[in-house]
Amino acid sequence: MSIQEASIYSVKLQVNGENQTIRTRAADTLLYVLREGLGLTGSKSCCDNGDCGACTILVNSLPMKACLTLAIEAEGQHITTIEGLNNTRVQQAFVQKQAFQCGYCTPGFIMNCQGLADLHPNASEETVRLWLESNICRCTSYEEIHEVVKTIFAF
Repeated sequence: MSIQEASIYSVKLQVNGENQTIRTRAADTLLYVLREGLGLTGSKSCCDNGDCGACTILVNSLPMKACLTLAIEAEGQHITTIEGLNNTRVQQAFVQKQAFQCGYCTPGFIMNCQGLADLHPNASEETVRLWLESNICRCTSYEEIHEVVKTIFAF
């Protein structure tokens, strides 16, 4: 066995309710595995250092940045990507309020809002503001996103 073969691991993931076994290097991020290994390209690769939130997914219902999570750390966890959501109230609100311009950041914002709505359905405006600080919209659709949040949390 070569050194290169020895550094490949078999990892079992549950992604969008389906069990997946992937082969990965210890250094591969969950974002890389989701996009390149499983073809789930909704989570976007942008800053690759956790600043923008475009890669946000849910791990055990908590929003996580897939670019900062190693694939081997996700073994046995319940992972939900934007592809795993099915016409949720959050998704509907983003469409109704047209809370996107280019759409690149939209999956990350939706996943973050979905996690917040699931974990804190009665979140205060301050709590929502703090949660949304982890995502950046370069097209500055913040006003529309704020309208979504007001719809979801009834401010």
